[in-house]
Amino acid sequence: MEIFNKIGCIAPDMLFPAKGTDLYKWAVIACDQYTSEPDYWEAVEKEVGDAPSTLRLILPEVYLGTDKETELLASISDSLRKYKADGTLLPLPSGFMLTDRATSLHPSRRGLVLAIDLETYSFEPGNKNLCRATEGTVLSRIPPRIRIRQSSPIELPHIMLLIDDPEDTVIGGAFKACSEEGIPSYYDTDLMQGSGHITGTFIKSGTKAFDGIVKGLEALLDKSSDGLLFLVGDGNHSLATAKAHWENVRKGLTGDELAYHPARYALAEVVNIHDKGLDFEPIHRVVFGIGPDAFIDGAVKYFAGNGVSVTDTPEAGAQVIRVTKEGGDKFINLTNPPHSLAVGSVQMYIDTITGDAVTCDYIHGEEAVRNMAKGDNTGILLPAISKDTFFATVSREGVFPRKTFSMGEAFEKRFYMEVRGIEYDV
Repeated sequence: MEIFNKIGCIAPDMLFPAKGTDLYKWAVIACDQYTSEPDYWEAVEKEVGDAPSTLRLILPEVYLGTDKETELLASISDSLRKYKADGTLLPLPSGFMLTDRATSLHPSRRGLVLAIDLETYSFEPGNKNLCRATEGTVLSRIPPRIRIRQSSPIELPHIMLLIDDPEDTVIGGAFKACSEEGIPSYYDTDLMQGSGHITGTFIKSGTKAFDGIVKGLEALLDKSSDGLLFLVGDGNHSLATAKAHWENVRKGLTGDELAYHPARYALAEVVNIHDKGLDFEPIHRVVFGIGPDAFIDGAVKYFAGNGVSVTDTPEAGAQVIRVTKEGGDKFINLTNPPHSLAVGSVQMYIDTITGDAVTCDYIHGEEAVRNMAKGDNTGILLPAISKDTFFATVSREGVFPRKTFSMGEAFEKRFYMEVRGIEYDV
């Protein structure tokens, strides 16, 4: 691996399936998807059959806490040994992998696979690290994931890191350089369960494309006002788990082991936040057990010191919270809001009224909210997060309020393809 301390990442040593491997069956979707839909994973199992697959190297989280968890964890190391012994998995030299993902919703979403230095990452609110979380981390979600990481000598990435690159100098520049240097695609395959298509281009050290990626990331960091380069767009808890695991591992290390131990780094895909294939959708709220009139009355009292008013149309210049109501929506306007985002302000109020009788759920899509928000239930429709102010908001606020945004649909999430060892001699 090649270490680039300034930008907190490495060009990792990866493992990849040998030529001739059926990549359609090899690649499966991120383990934290379809966690309430065992039918999805049963269909994947049938699709894969006996073929080599990353399905044998992961634990789908639908099985967390079940008897199958123990069984699958025990089989990961066996599958890895088998794939290395029979030549299914072969080592690549240190390098980066460029990806281009197409789905039925977007013809292209470009990415860059590298490994992030976990010493440069923090999920603590308000930190000024080079790599930061975008949402609050629920600590109770980490221990079961640590069990998985401790039981596996490898990692497969579904973490997505975002960079703020309006001119597309890093990833777009790398694709251009690959074209100029005649670097061909390394893999090209459809993805199962109607999840589109992906190509990968491997970039090794010494190429113009490789050097351009490093210099481009360094230039983005130099432009940052507070040392922020990477934000975690997907996989917040997976990266937090990798960090916690590394902190356990490092206790027994000294000298060069601290710098070179593979567990110090976590494989991730970097995506430009301005990529047209990346959608940011708002996550709305439905509050059960309180009707809209009572919800609004309570909000007026709660926001009494925040310049609150309630109108039939949004007030210009105010922060607006839209409440669904039969006969016409109402708008709670705040001229001196407690949070810079409407989702943050309304969540502060919701947290004060929820309990045994009143509960809150987080919903995608306006139609779904309106269908649920009837009678003694209240819907809150929230605006989308702006890509242009996304990084600045994290710099200012620390993290977004929980359940602020979603990136794309479930079937657009990352598929496992590349493999990396997190122990020596993998």
